[in-house]
Formats: sequence, C-alpha cells, structure tokens
Amino acid sequence: MTKNKPLTPACNVLKITRLLLAVSIILLTNTRMVWAQEVTIPVKAGEHWYGGAVNEAHTMPFKDGYTFDLFANTGTNQASPLLLSTKGRYIWSDEPFKFTVKGDQLLISGNSRIVEIDSAGHSLKEAFINAAKKHFPTKGKLPDTLLFSRPQYNTWIELVYNQNQADILKYAHDIVANGFPTGVLMIDDNWADYYGRFDFRKDRFTNATTMVDSLHQMGFKVMLWISPFVSPDTEVFRELLSKKLLLYSADQKEKNNWDKAINPAIISWWNGYSAVLDFTNPQAKAWFKSRLDHMVNAYHLDGFKFDAGDADFYPADAISYKKATPNDHSRLWGEIGLDYPLNEYRAMWKMAGQPLVQRLRDKQHTWVDLQKLIPHITVAGLLGYNFTCPDMIGGGEYGSFIGKDKLDEELVVRSAQCSALMPMMQFSVAPWRVLSKPNLALVKQAVDIRTKHTPYILQLAKQSATTGQPIVRSMEYEFPNQGYAEVKSQFMLGSKLLIAPALTKENKKTIYLPKGKWRDDKGKTIKGPAKIEQDVPLNRLPVFELVSK
Repeated sequence: MTKNKPLTPACNVLKITRLLLAVSIILLTNTRMVWAQEVTIPVKAGEHWYGGAVNEAHTMPFKDGYTFDLFANTGTNQASPLLLSTKGRYIWSDEPFKFTVKGDQLLISGNSRIVEIDSAGHSLKEAFINAAKKHFPTKGKLPDTLLFSRPQYNTWIELVYNQNQADILKYAHDIVANGFPTGVLMIDDNWADYYGRFDFRKDRFTNATTMVDSLHQMGFKVMLWISPFVSPDTEVFRELLSKKLLLYSADQKEKNNWDKAINPAIISWWNGYSAVLDFTNPQAKAWFKSRLDHMVNAYHLDGFKFDAGDADFYPADAISYKKATPNDHSRLWGEIGLDYPLNEYRAMWKMAGQPLVQRLRDKQHTWVDLQKLIPHITVAGLLGYNFTCPDMIGGGEYGSFIGKDKLDEELVVRSAQCSALMPMMQFSVAPWRVLSKPNLALVKQAVDIRTKHTPYILQLAKQSATTGQPIVRSMEYEFPNQGYAEVKSQFMLGSKLLIAPALTKENKKTIYLPKGKWRDDKGKTIKGPAKIEQDVPLNRLPVFELVSK
C-alpha cells in the first residue's frame, strides 16, 4: 500500500496558483464571496434595494433604519435569502440572514455561510436574471393551467370553520347561477374530525365522494385545505409518535439525541396547539403523501391547498431526524406540493423556479391592504415566485369581516379589478351575496376583462416556466433607471400591458407612462413619458398597451 507523500514546494506553488486563479475568476465575473458573520455593503448613489420577504414589499425599496431577520421567519408569506438592487447587484446566501439599512450602508449579519455579492448587472431586471440563472433556475414546468385560465373560488370567508357538504354544493351552484365561470373550487379548513386525520368528518359530509363528483359534473376541479399539523392525544398522533415521524421538543433528558427523544414538540399556531410532522424523515414524507393519495383515490380530489409551513412554526432548538433550521423545515413542506400540479401555498422558503402556486397572505377588508397587492405580487416575482395569486377578492382575513353587516362594495369591486389581470384571480366572499346588482355586474365585468386577456396570461405563464421571468413586473423592472423605483400603484403584465387599477375610495389615479407610444382601454393613443392624473369611475380598469417603444 502506497502512503501519501508530503507536498513538495512545487505542489504548494501549484495549489496557490489555482487559488489565485479562482479568485481572479470571481473578480472578473464581478462576484464577491464573503465568509463573515457581518458584511458591510456600501449603497451606491441612487441605488434601491428589494427582496427578502414578500409580505414586507410595501416597505420597499428599503429605507434607512429598516431591518429584517430571515432566520425562522418567512414573514407569514414567501421569502428567500435574496436581495436585489436597481444598479444590477444581488446578494444571496444558501442560509437565512439578517439585513439592516443604516445610512448609506447595507449590513448583512447572523450568517456563518458564504454571502455572495454579485455586481455583474446594471438594472433590477439584470440582477434578477443573473440570480435566477445561478441559484433558482426554472424547472420548465407549470402548475395546472386551470389556475390561470379561470377564476378560483375558496369556501373560507363564506363558511369559515363550518365547512359542510350542503353549503359547499350551494356555493358552487350559486357560482354558476350568477353567471360566473367554473374553475378551481377550494374546500378550506375544518373538514376533518381533527388535524392529521385524512377523511371527511361524517357529521358534516354525508357522502364526500358524491359531493366531489357533483362538483366535477358542474365543471369544477376540487382542492382541499391541508396542513403539516397533527392534533395531540389522538389515534393518529399516537401512531406517528410511535413511528418517530414527529418533530421533537428540545426538552429531553438527552439533548440533541433523536434516537432517545420521546417528547414531541407542541406548536402554537392560529388554531391552538399541535404536533408537527418531521419531513426531514423520509418515512414521515412517505406517510403524509400516502394520506394525500388516499384522499385523491377515495374522494376523487384534484389537488391541495398547503397552508401553514411557516418557518416560525418550527422551534429553532427542535430535534429532528436530520439536523435542520426552521427555514429548512419550511422548504421541505414546499417539496410535498411538487407531486400535485393543482397546488397552492401561503408560506414558502427558497423554492423559487418550481411549479408551485403561491398566494399572497390574507389581507384585511380595507383600502390600505388592497394597496399592498401590487408591491407584494411584484416582489414575489423578483424572488422567483412567479405563479402567484393575489389574496381573495375583498380580503381573506376573516377577522376583518366579523361584525360587519355590510361590506364596502366599492372596495370589493376595486379588489376584483386589481386581481383581474394578475396571474390568478380568487373569490371567497360571495359577490352575489354582498353586492348590489350594479356592483355585481362590475365584478363580472372584471372577470370578462380577464377572459379577454386569458390567452396572453397563459402565454406569459408558459414563457415564465421556460425563461424564469416574472409574469407580473414592477415598473422599475421593465423600465429600469427611469425614476419608477417607488411606483407601487401600477404594474406590467409581461412587457406589453400596463395595469393601473384605482386603489382608493376617491377613485382618483396618478398613472405613469414610460417612454413609448401607449394605447389606453378607450382606444386613445398617448405618447410617453407622461404623468397622467385621472378620475377613474367605478366601471373602469385602466389598461394601457405598449404599441411601440
């Protein structure tokens, strides 16, 4: 047997030469790799930064004093270890980090892994393209295209925790009776006896298979709400605990010893306290998938709404089959949906470029929250989450509906208009129940506008699956360095259509048209650049087509 020989001086020179060559390559490609607990990045004059967490997008571009820690925190929505600037730079790390804007400096801290600072681009668009190509290349696949081509309907606001067969069928019949097109129908939370049990509860669903078959005959595909939680002190909980498929608490006699751990982690979430599956364990993933497949086979379901999975629901000191951060657990929850083309997520970590549908988190029934839809959905695209649905029309945060005998009808109409030309459009509160006939007609008009542009939306979705480029884009993304970094009240659908919905009770709108020749929804041609102040009546969704640059 030949023993390893000590390196000769010539070998040492060769190693140093190779190292210097690697460093030279990094410098030549405008990429800096930094091993550091804290990195200081000077902010250039006129440079604006975005990224991190989607639900923070209304605060972007970041201002002096802003700070956010991505560790164990996906911001109740999608997140990614990525920041991008209008000067073409991006910051990436494989692990979560904390970032702070302090004067003309951007501080990155709380990370022991490599932080990559890439300066190869010259615009926000180039920063995104460079980051996506290297760190989250598109997989070339689409979710089920019905999610794009037709409106979606969710039973949450109408039924909340009283999900039941009779009312779900009534909701579906009302959709058709009121002249809305069929599409995906989502059955929301509290359809089972408890979390972790994968069968419809008999006290509310006399024959769930027949119900789903009836929905299919009406023209719907059916999705079902699920979560990774398991109610404690139940038969399923005891089975999973005996098989060691649950996450364990740090409160054990022998710390960090999975083999001898016996106390499950009990997680506090919006529905109380539950155990949670440990998807670092392949057997837990196999068990969960077998339960989902059982629901598909037994009840003829078409897909699932994957709720929860937020990084902050996973204790940082929890004991798992394989070592994982809270963010890792969130990503593993995202991987489950890859087996189901009809999927939807509300929380996500580092799963950009995948054929997963992301929904903006629940918004309140307020004008303030309506105004968050555009910045949130455009930043979702910047983070690589291109197949994104705005929140439910009129709002999806059911607490803001409690005690309200009458909703703000104009807000519901404007919400429908704002969603109409986004990648997806989802109803929950029944427009025919809460609106007058004239306002109901305006909501149906918004659906008709979407129908008119559906071929273009589907074209963009297919292109996005191929190129990775966002379907919905901010003005700064599509028209870089022209002064649009702070514009959050309008967006580009692809590169051709500028959408400028009215988002205030006053029905007034300031519209920014970049350089080029534009044609509005009335057929009028306008030369840009131009800043237009308009009164927008409740029956109008301003749409401008870029005729020529």
